[in-house]
Amino acid sequence: MEDRTKAQAGPYPLTLLIDGECPLCKREVAWLGRRDTRDRLRFVDIAGADFDPAPYGKTLEQLMGSIHAVTAGGETVTGVEVFRRAYRAIGLGWLVAPTAWPFLRPIFDAMYRAFAKVRPRLQRGGKGANCDTGRCNVG
Repeated sequence: MEDRTKAQAGPYPLTLLIDGECPLCKREVAWLGRRDTRDRLRFVDIAGADFDPAPYGKTLEQLMGSIHAVTAGGETVTGVEVFRRAYRAIGLGWLVAPTAWPFLRPIFDAMYRAFAKVRPRLQRGGKGANCDTGRCNVG
């Protein structure tokens, strides 16, 4: 017989590692947070002065280079997969479902990787322009 408590718990909470110095990231986190009525998402600001990347097995540069999330079971996911899982967590998985279709997935994943490379310059008007902590200057 299936353990219903465990089945209902699923892979949550999903912990998103976000750049709190990034205006776009902050808007997305606020949007997700307002819709997270089942308390399935957690957010960790990797730009914070007290953030330690060691428990995540990554460097700060790696974490700043692409969005990461960690499931309740300890699985780390990156890139568009983070958004797929976060949107599923809040019941809006259908919005990003096409990004996982086999013929579209590589295109969306490549587009995100390209975006992630230029995100700091786009969001900060140049290297670290809106960064108060100095930690967002990596990469």
